Amino acid sequence: MMSKTENPMRKISIDKVVINIGVGAAGERLNKATKVIELLTGHKPVITTAKKTIRDFNIRKGLSIGAKVTLRKADAYKFLKEAFYAKDYKIPVYSFDRQGNAYFGITDYTDFKGMKYDPDIGIFGMDIAIVLKRAGGYRLPRRRIGSKGIPTSIGISREESIKFLEENFNAQIVR
Repeated sequence: MMSKTENPMRKISIDKVVINIGVGAAGERLNKATKVIELLTGHKPVITTAKKTIRDFNIRKGLSIGAKVTLRKADAYKFLKEAFYAKDYKIPVYSFDRQGNAYFGITDYTDFKGMKYDPDIGIFGMDIAIVLKRAGGYRLPRRRIGSKGIPTSIGISREESIKFLEENFNAQIVR
């Protein structure tokens, strides 16, 4: 229960969790990456495409190079608990940005609880992005009339996001 002095509109919650696997090329490997994301989240992933051509890596603009899925609400909390278990509840402090978002990677999908290595799939790592928001004020940049940036009084600092993850997920921040 909140005290009378604590403003309920300043409460921090998870806006979304984005899981991304970058493969670098279309084909069979991309299909396997989508299968891994579907196994972990239970959601159908979206195929991501290259935004520009990079000759050195044989990537053309518009080429399918990865897969991602966005989780919100209860699905996001459930997946984060499993992801923190895979990371042994430890996240480096440099994983947090100034806006209070957190980013970390998992080197192998078999680190998740209950996942076994499948030789048909192979080894896939993934990037996980956690976007936090407050109960009030997150609509300011999204509204049609009078849109503006989020003021620093409403924004989430790095320290607040660290405290949120420590309290809700028992995460240890490695400094």
